[in-house]
Amino acid sequence: MGLLTKNPFGHYLFIKKWLIRIFGVLSHRRYRGFNELNIEGSEIIKNLPETNVLFVSNHQTYFADVTAMFHVFNASLSGRVDNIKNVGYLWQPKLNLYYVAAKETMQAGLLTRIMAYAGAITVERTWRSKGQDIKREVNTEDTDNIGVALDDGWVITFPQGTTKPFKPIRKGTAHIIKQHKPIVIPIVIDGFRRSFDKKGIRLKKRGILQSFQIKPALEFDYENDSIEDIVEKLEYAIEQHSSFLKVIPQEEIDHMEELNEKRKWEY
Repeated sequence: MGLLTKNPFGHYLFIKKWLIRIFGVLSHRRYRGFNELNIEGSEIIKNLPETNVLFVSNHQTYFADVTAMFHVFNASLSGRVDNIKNVGYLWQPKLNLYYVAAKETMQAGLLTRIMAYAGAITVERTWRSKGQDIKREVNTEDTDNIGVALDDGWVITFPQGTTKPFKPIRKGTAHIIKQHKPIVIPIVIDGFRRSFDKKGIRLKKRGILQSFQIKPALEFDYENDSIEDIVEKLEYAIEQHSSFLKVIPQEEIDHMEELNEKRKWEY
């Protein structure tokens, strides 16, 4: 790889590599030190193809979730199973790894713009902007960019489009799956909401056991499954289907809502 080698989005891979190294070293103790990241299923990562893999996950913070994924994926590719010991796995990180993020979030400041260079595919949300509910047409350039990223490598997406639990899956993810037919790997995370602030930048509490479960690839009939069928499979896979509410104690749901309200005013 030369100094002037670029990815399909015009980003210099040499710069991206150093950004991943730097942010990785700075964030490592957030998952192994201040808190502990309990990983399951990372052996799946090692056997995935180089391109056209879509990771779908529930979402708890803006940045801590995806940062943990960069750690786990690169550690797994370097031979570590279910652990991120020894941050040396970031010396040669996977450079064709991308994540989908809201454009307004990634353009909010200098730090987020720098983080975007490390792999963000920015999209305009069709249902919310600047804290207000809206309705606008899907920007086809955004979905085209996700297709470009899948052709080049792996893509991480949070199909609920929000950090609030048990919100509906956005149909755009199902359309992408039906169109590009990627291997779809579900991930279920927990503990990040308790560890970090909503942005996932400030450490809020230490000693939290964070969980990170990687599940086997979902099976789809890409030709015959409807968009609704795909959405339902995603909801179950990332454990955000409404039926999961039946096994969560009401006091836990109330506690989550109290935390969401508190964050709404604090952040």
